[in-house]
Amino acid sequence: MLAVALFYQYSVGDEPCQVCIHVRIWVAAFTLLSLVMCILPRRPFSQFMGQLLLVFSAAGMWERSWYLYKLENGIGDGSCEFYLGFPGWFALDKWFPFIFEVRNLCSYTPELLLGITMAEGLVAIASALIAVALWGLYLNVSSDQ
Repeated sequence: MLAVALFYQYSVGDEPCQVCIHVRIWVAAFTLLSLVMCILPRRPFSQFMGQLLLVFSAAGMWERSWYLYKLENGIGDGSCEFYLGFPGWFALDKWFPFIFEVRNLCSYTPELLLGITMAEGLVAIASALIAVALWGLYLNVSSDQ
């Protein structure tokens, strides 16, 4: 997902907005969690916590994706800033500006395939991730009993 986002940013020229960067942060959290879970030993508690954090990450991604979809379609009242507003100890936009720097205001997202916009695709992908993560959590809990 990050590769697609960076392709659209650097090859197509669609600069990311604040909410797009929030989605990227959730995707990065999801990816880092996956890497950590590959390294940790397979213990019931670590597997349960990893699965729980995966559900949380997917839900965070879904919330930001849904917010972006609502902004794109003028649903409700929402706004978008030109900066992340994170504290200095978590300045991802300063540390990794090529990935996490806000460069545009929220307005519309590019079309991906078959008339599906990036916001719509992100909502669908995040929904699928939540379903898979919940299924994995269920399997984790049911196998421990």
